[in-house]
Amino acid sequence: MTAIITEKFRQHNAEQFFESFSEASNSTYYLFIGKSLPYTTGTTGGSDSSPPTPADSVSGEFYNWDAMLAAKKIATTDVSYALSRVNFANATIYDMYDDTISSSNTTTSGASSLYAGNFYFITSTNNVYKVLDNNGGTAYSGSEPSNTGTTPFASGGYILKYMYNVTASEATKFLTTDYMPVSTDTTVSAAATDGKIESLVVTAGSGYTNGTYYAPIFGDGTSQGTSSGAIVRITISGGAIASFGLTAGTDTTIHAGGAAYTFGNVSLSSVYSDAALTSSASVGSGTGGAIRVVISPKGGHGKDAVKELGGHFVITNTTLAQAEGDDLTVANDFRQVGIVVDPYDYGTTTVASSSTTRLTYVAKMSSSSGTFDVDEEITQATTGAVGRVVEWDSSRSLLYYSQERFSTYGTAATTQSYTAFSGTNTITGSTSSATGTPSSTSSETVTLAGGNTIAFTSGYANPELQPDSGNIIYIENRKPIQRVSDQTEDIKIIIEF
Repeated sequence: MTAIITEKFRQHNAEQFFESFSEASNSTYYLFIGKSLPYTTGTTGGSDSSPPTPADSVSGEFYNWDAMLAAKKIATTDVSYALSRVNFANATIYDMYDDTISSSNTTTSGASSLYAGNFYFITSTNNVYKVLDNNGGTAYSGSEPSNTGTTPFASGGYILKYMYNVTASEATKFLTTDYMPVSTDTTVSAAATDGKIESLVVTAGSGYTNGTYYAPIFGDGTSQGTSSGAIVRITISGGAIASFGLTAGTDTTIHAGGAAYTFGNVSLSSVYSDAALTSSASVGSGTGGAIRVVISPKGGHGKDAVKELGGHFVITNTTLAQAEGDDLTVANDFRQVGIVVDPYDYGTTTVASSSTTRLTYVAKMSSSSGTFDVDEEITQATTGAVGRVVEWDSSRSLLYYSQERFSTYGTAATTQSYTAFSGTNTITGSTSSATGTPSSTSSETVTLAGGNTIAFTSGYANPELQPDSGNIIYIENRKPIQRVSDQTEDIKIIIEF
């Protein structure tokens, strides 16, 4: 038994994912950053210069939660359909749109799928064009196209169709070296005709009678085979059928595109001398010539750029601007980014809705001595708790920390059982020798530099999301990215379906 996953399936999945951000019963997606500790061969594997491949495992998801530092909600405006980027360059051979591309009829570049080829390109002005004809697989020769009309046009020896423009804001947010956003131009879409014939593949042959002829396109289109359906205007010169183009009298052109064709054919034995198809004619006794009808995509060229160009990628771009309301630390680095779906607010089963969330624990010190170092191990001798410093806010005596399970959680070295920091027991830094005594106040609130507040209960505050809630659907290990107070990161994630 043989089977394939079709392009339509990939596009369907991309569409479902894209729509899940904004539909009535939408999912809630958060981009998270994590992993302030270096990768090591003894724990995670790999190194900071060569990060390990993330583990797609049950325990791996728990580990990722342990290492999370902060998360930011992915807004609907942070998501776009995307395509592999194909840049315009003169003297380049591009593929062309053809409804019959397959493993047995590959593109000019050898791709066995239309959507794996380069049958479109983006210009320096961010206009995107689809190639309807590539002049027999020759290189584009001419200046960069700029036509933004709704009908096909000739340029550089090619026949092109303007599809859409990547706006300045879309380019800033979603355009990358390898990918480009895709959307449908409403004007182009409105002008599209379902089943209209807009391109042909011509085999010249030889020995035919020179002249101009008209041939109906037979098939299943509206009024097919008649003067009210699609018609090809055939030019024969030097005994050969002229190649497909847009110049009447020189090229073989489409006199009328018709509508509603899902298949069509042209018979060289059924031609006429007039477009009304009233006077039969003969192209002579030539051989080897043929005209193949190229069927347009559903809706017609330009109706839906996302589907027509193979938009089975979804790109997200989340901006982390400085401390983001105090939730995103600028005192440490991170090595992981990921996406978690529908996590809960801490201590609840309610899906979180905050724009940004802090994912570290915090201890409020009533007294302290010395300066805690980021990433150093901290211990609480009385309880046996072990953790790592994420940030030390000396002005407010706040110690942000995590407890990654790759480190021993407590003093039970053989069992490595989890022990939480608690009480007014002294916390000590292993390398700095700094110490701090958590507050005993039952309830207090601290205002942070950006205006946010943290509510403490007996000296401690929990993360703002419930650990291990929701589902992590994407995880990426990166080289360390150091955050600083005046820095903004644009984190783009491209998901292929």
